[in-house]
Amino acid sequence: MKKQHPSGPRREGPAIPGLAARKAAARLLAAVIDAHTPLDGMTDAEHGHPQYRALDPRDRALVRAILVTALRHRGTIAALLARRLEKPLPANATALSHILHVAAAQILFLDVPDSAAVDLAVTHAKEDPRTTRFSGLVNGVLRALARAKDVELPEALAATADAPGWFVERLTAAYGNEAAAKILAAHRHEAPVDFTVKADPSAWAERLGGIVLPTGSVRVERLAGPVPELPGFADGAWWVQDAAAALPAKLMGDVRGRRVADLCAAPGGKTAQLVLAGADVTAVDTSRSRLARLQQNLARLDLSAETVQADLLAYEPPKLFDAVLLDAPCSSTGTVRRHPDVPWTKTPDDIAKLADLQRRLLERATMLVRPGGTVVFSNCSLDPQEGENLLAAFLSDHSGIALDPVRPGEVAGIAPFLTEEGTLRTTPAALDLGSPALSGLDGFFAARLRRSN
Repeated sequence: MKKQHPSGPRREGPAIPGLAARKAAARLLAAVIDAHTPLDGMTDAEHGHPQYRALDPRDRALVRAILVTALRHRGTIAALLARRLEKPLPANATALSHILHVAAAQILFLDVPDSAAVDLAVTHAKEDPRTTRFSGLVNGVLRALARAKDVELPEALAATADAPGWFVERLTAAYGNEAAAKILAAHRHEAPVDFTVKADPSAWAERLGGIVLPTGSVRVERLAGPVPELPGFADGAWWVQDAAAALPAKLMGDVRGRRVADLCAAPGGKTAQLVLAGADVTAVDTSRSRLARLQQNLARLDLSAETVQADLLAYEPPKLFDAVLLDAPCSSTGTVRRHPDVPWTKTPDDIAKLADLQRRLLERATMLVRPGGTVVFSNCSLDPQEGENLLAAFLSDHSGIALDPVRPGEVAGIAPFLTEEGTLRTTPAALDLGSPALSGLDGFFAARLRRSN
């Protein structure tokens, strides 16, 4: 029989406010950095990580803010922590590193009292068997960081790229030093929110508190509330879609009355654009759940399209299409402002594998259109291996497919994003509107092709 404590059964003390949130943040940061697990899935309200879902909405929001900040400024945080350490942390001290990064993100960038960030990190370290013996180090390092941040933070931001080395190297090789630096600087800022509206962008910009971009999208720097509570949501007057993501469908030209396939269609923003433009759309996706989400989105917008769940590489339509839009799965390196985990969860090998998949999907897409038909190929990657280089290699191997260059006057506001060849290339450093929080676009590549036989 177990002995009882003299005063009765042992009971846990009261929960320390905020500690569970910091523990969850460190756990999820470890999953991103050590296991390359995407952040969005772990912070999903219904299907996310159990430690995250156990928190109340306020703490979930805090955890999300900590993680996004810790990832967005990972290089700067690491540099400033290193200055406080007499020697680098052991390679196996990952749990300690994550506790320090979670606390440092709050101290350096978030509106959290320094004392709270430090005290909770020390308590966290004491309660984790892997880090108990380092609790004094945690206390000393973080208190020193808090004292020095006003002087040292600007210098550290100027000296670091806040991205893994491989990512910086590929950006620099593709865009040059100056442009790459501007893209990396843009990644430090949260992206604004763009809307594609059914009609009257000026009126919706006024109602939503935003501006109309040259391409016709409505941009809002900060939302007044949750998206479902904004005016126009329930009426299906608009949908959230980055301004760059709205451009590939516009490269189709006049699609009224034409049979158009939208491949890899979910969640449906491009499908909605094509339906709204008058096309007879078939939306194809491999995922049943993603197609269900697409159908829900179209229902809210009071738009309709045929939906098909199919393996895209084996999809055989009963009749060839007039046009096909392929927004292919990619590394998503063009969306780092929204998803700062991307550079830390992807590798050059991932990019190579995805480029191979994109090429096979593009080959299939060109066989789904009739002779004379149009194929628009796009993705949200900044890497030429998934864009410019892939296209050049594809065209050299397919004599029956030709580039159909996009002209500057075809689509409103598109001219600054067109290459000499007539393809589309946007980056987070494009579209300077005078404020980092309001400027920029997701990184996108798109090309319009024509099948001749």
